[in-house]
Amino acid sequence: MITSKVLNQKSGTDWVSYNADCVEIAKSLPTESIDLTVTSCPYSNLYCYSGSERDMGNSRNDEEFQTHFRLLIDELFRVTKKGRIVAIDCMNIPAMKSRDGYIGLKDFRGDIIRQFIDAGFIFHSEHCAWKDPLLEATRTKAIGLMHKQLCKDSSKVRAGIPQYILAFRKPGENTEPIAHEKGLEWFFGENPPKNGVLSHERWRRYASPVWMDIDFTRTLNGREARENQDERHICPMALDLIERCVHLWSNPKDTVYDPFAGICSTGYVAIRNGRRFVGSELKTSYWEQSCKNLERATSINYGLFSSEESDDDHSDEIEE
Repeated sequence: MITSKVLNQKSGTDWVSYNADCVEIAKSLPTESIDLTVTSCPYSNLYCYSGSERDMGNSRNDEEFQTHFRLLIDELFRVTKKGRIVAIDCMNIPAMKSRDGYIGLKDFRGDIIRQFIDAGFIFHSEHCAWKDPLLEATRTKAIGLMHKQLCKDSSKVRAGIPQYILAFRKPGENTEPIAHEKGLEWFFGENPPKNGVLSHERWRRYASPVWMDIDFTRTLNGREARENQDERHICPMALDLIERCVHLWSNPKDTVYDPFAGICSTGYVAIRNGRRFVGSELKTSYWEQSCKNLERATSINYGLFSSEESDDDHSDEIEE
């Protein structure tokens, strides 16, 4: 049991969740104990989730964030088993005139890649997930995505900002192969393949460097998280993304880790699919919701990767 600087903790069947700082929890995990990490890290100092000095989002600038983040990356390298994957959900960050002195993009994705490589990881894979630029324009009011800006002066028009899954592999031989002896019997994403050799068609979609079939509205940011409007999770990770990572890069009973658990989307997917889960979340309101989601996942754990279910049966999800 981890007790150092933990505000609270709770456990259930095959899961444990800590209300604590992610670096301190990571330091307490046994060496080479994690099979897969799937997480969405804070976007530097773009959002401030809390006033705690341990909150990576509570950084004065990008350099301070990267210094703090590197402490976690070094621990991820230590706790990850040889040959296994750390998957990071991220996007580039818009630069703002009021904060950065110019309007443009900051290479947050590249910063993450360089940090992981410097820590000893191998840059294993990258998937770019398509997002509707109209929805982004409506949500962010970004000048570069406005049609009226196109009409006025298109020199300021830019592309929408996609989501990325960056996969990093720890060097060494994986001693427990992740075998799909019958190919891909399951598919996560919109519009599942219906024709041809299904495993091949599913793999073709999974192996694409650009994922055009991710439903970003399928998240755990549902009714439970809306009970207190000022405590809503800002950017919950899409379940489709997590499910693909877990499907591709873990075995049943593997331990999946999320150091920035939030409301525990990664844990929810892991437990539902017969994996074990370890998570940490610094903000108490998010942590409390995460435990509810983990308990709910345990109560409905039937294994989404079972071939007994249809490709589009997600009727029990928390709806947006």
